Amino acid sequence: MVEFNFKSGDKVKFRLAREEIEGIVIESYDGDVVLLKLKSGYNIGIPKENILDCHVIEEFKDVKKNEKIVVSTSKDKPCIGLVVTGGTIAAKLDSRTGGTKPLTDVSEFMKFYPKLFERVNVKKMSVPFMVLSENMNYEHWITIAEHVKEMLNDSEIKGVIVTHGSDTLHYTASALSFFLRDLKKPVVLTFSQRSIDRASSDAELNLDCAVTFALSNCAEVVLVGHATQNDDYCYALRGTKVRKFHTSRRDTFKPVNIEPIAKVFPSKIEFLSKYNACSSGLTKLDCSFSDKVALHYYYPGQDPSILDYYLVQGYKGIVIAMTGLGHVASGDTKNSWDSTLKRLIKNGVAICAAPQTFYGRLNPKVYSTGRELEALGIIYLEDMLPETAFVKLSWVLGHKNWKGLVRDKMLEDVSGEFNTLLNE
Repeated sequence: MVEFNFKSGDKVKFRLAREEIEGIVIESYDGDVVLLKLKSGYNIGIPKENILDCHVIEEFKDVKKNEKIVVSTSKDKPCIGLVVTGGTIAAKLDSRTGGTKPLTDVSEFMKFYPKLFERVNVKKMSVPFMVLSENMNYEHWITIAEHVKEMLNDSEIKGVIVTHGSDTLHYTASALSFFLRDLKKPVVLTFSQRSIDRASSDAELNLDCAVTFALSNCAEVVLVGHATQNDDYCYALRGTKVRKFHTSRRDTFKPVNIEPIAKVFPSKIEFLSKYNACSSGLTKLDCSFSDKVALHYYYPGQDPSILDYYLVQGYKGIVIAMTGLGHVASGDTKNSWDSTLKRLIKNGVAICAAPQTFYGRLNPKVYSTGRELEALGIIYLEDMLPETAFVKLSWVLGHKNWKGLVRDKMLEDVSGEFNTLLNE
């Protein structure tokens, strides 16, 4: 009779009728089935009756929270700053449940990413919070910006890396692009789709390439991550021109309407487009922000009265992701938006148009629909991404002294959010 002498988190080897299989036991809600996490990261269920023999290879040992890990520093190594905010890149497998849990201790981060601390001196490391990125808001963005700015203005630090969850990383990248003024050094946001203790993890290459870019001569806010499904190199993507394209692929982030700034390898960088070079001086912080801005997605037949909700709730701006070259229902048609938009604009609500499409730019001059909407006072944002437009409009409206200048400020290229060289 087989003795099942293992517990959740143990690494085991099972002998079945036709094969032997290894994995980590995770918690099962069915007493007759053993759940096993394979080296590939996938989970399988094995009925206990099918297990002919079992052997515990390694017993589960939890990381001690107070475990001290010695990190060597050297005068020969450059210094960087590191801001850890949560997400999969700052998570590990919970061997007992099969899910992931955050690395809440600096020592744990060092243990999982030793290469980072071998290449550079992490002069300053902060963990302002550990939050899943879908739970973030503008207050988290401001906190991150404050930590980054403090590190950037340390004369010994060459650049700053921010680790972050991937789901809303492009929003944070946009926010930092506007908040950090007179940027003098690299600011690199990076992530992972799969935790570091999975065989298919993208975390190590992303972080390795992030270090390489943080030591470069490029004073830009960029997002660094896998360029392909392979573990060969990463792209550095401008913070205002990037979007998450896939729910789970490692090369999920893509540039939109612009080339990557660079191809980044662990040991070198190949620049692909123009960038601002590093210089001396202090980076300033401008975190003015209004939380009364909405990002609204138009669909065919949508009742325009939905916009009245924003007016009643005191919203000061709306970015509408419009169809085609910048259209919503208008003119003499059912559910025309004309009168509703006119009423909101008259009441002081700034209405901006951004494209629903990924590529190309808005042009209200081509069709009469666009001309009529533009005449109402809608600000057409050309090729600006809707997410970037939302962050920028919130930032612009946060400046009380810019009242009357919203159109000019929204159409000003502040942080590379427009591609003026884009073909129509």
